[in-house]
Amino acid sequence: MQTHAYGAHAGDKPLESMRISRRAPGAHDVQIDIAYCGICHSDLHQVRSEWAGTQYPCVPGHEIVGRVSAVGAHVKGFRPGDLVGVGCMVDSCKECEDCHAGLENYCDGMVGTYNGPSADEPGWTLGGYSQHIVVHERYVLRVRHPEAQLAAVAPLLCAGITTYSPLRHWKAGPGRKVGVVGIGGLGHMGIKIAHAMGAHVVAFTTSESKRAAAKELGAHEVVVSRHPEEMAAHLKSFDMVLDTVAAPHDLDALLVLLKRDGTLVLVGAPAAPHPSPQVFDLIMKRRALAGSMIGGIPETQEMLDFCAEHGIVADIELIRADQINASYERMLRGDVKYRFVIDSATLAAT
Repeated sequence: MQTHAYGAHAGDKPLESMRISRRAPGAHDVQIDIAYCGICHSDLHQVRSEWAGTQYPCVPGHEIVGRVSAVGAHVKGFRPGDLVGVGCMVDSCKECEDCHAGLENYCDGMVGTYNGPSADEPGWTLGGYSQHIVVHERYVLRVRHPEAQLAAVAPLLCAGITTYSPLRHWKAGPGRKVGVVGIGGLGHMGIKIAHAMGAHVVAFTTSESKRAAAKELGAHEVVVSRHPEEMAAHLKSFDMVLDTVAAPHDLDALLVLLKRDGTLVLVGAPAAPHPSPQVFDLIMKRRALAGSMIGGIPETQEMLDFCAEHGIVADIELIRADQINASYERMLRGDVKYRFVIDSATLAAT
């Protein structure tokens, strides 16, 4: 099947309209008519070859929502007409300890929704900046939000699970003080989800102008990290700090905010490494520095259900396909509240 898509032919070239092929659904496949796809900072890193190994043409996109249009003969959990989503992976080995634990995101054979190995043409996966996709049923998620919210659900498939998984793993909830660093695509979801879990949420930003916005998202307190006195007021007080910033920065300023046995969790993925933290900031209070990457399929479904139950969606700006390149530049400037989402119906018009 041929479908309209938007992608790049080289790292130094803009994204453009193209036609790509999708396989016919196999016995365990679900074919999806894509309604919306979110734009993630990872898309920009990969399509511009800021991360190694990009294959071209590269069609990004791993925050996909739409409606099932066909299913394979052995598919039991989905039928045409269902509202569904696809996140950051479309395959894994299915046999390792991680896969058996429902943590396919940590499988060494995990296949990304784009730029991963594939038997399909052209030999690697092509992502959600397209009108259709075919995915094995194991990696398809059910969307229970109202259809009117579907565009704003799309970013939950990456930004939502990327923040939900560590908040759940490190037990954010009543009686726990949680910091969220950065108020962008990831950070704004972290604030909403941590608040819904019942934690006391403190948002950290470098921008004075974001105080009111952070409060509206659900932060109980807001710290402008450029103000030393505001940072000092929270020394040794956090159970967990979730760092969503996708640029290299000083981690020591955050580590000292943790209480004994507190954890700083990195989920932002910068193109260059962070400066190494001071060892004494870790060992003096038995603090931990950790990382987390998206979530497994069961946990991603749990996140979608949690968000549906609590009325949580992303704050988005809906764009046409011909606005993607401009949106990348705006994203680099931080000029978005808080996630761009592509209206896939516009792909055919470009």
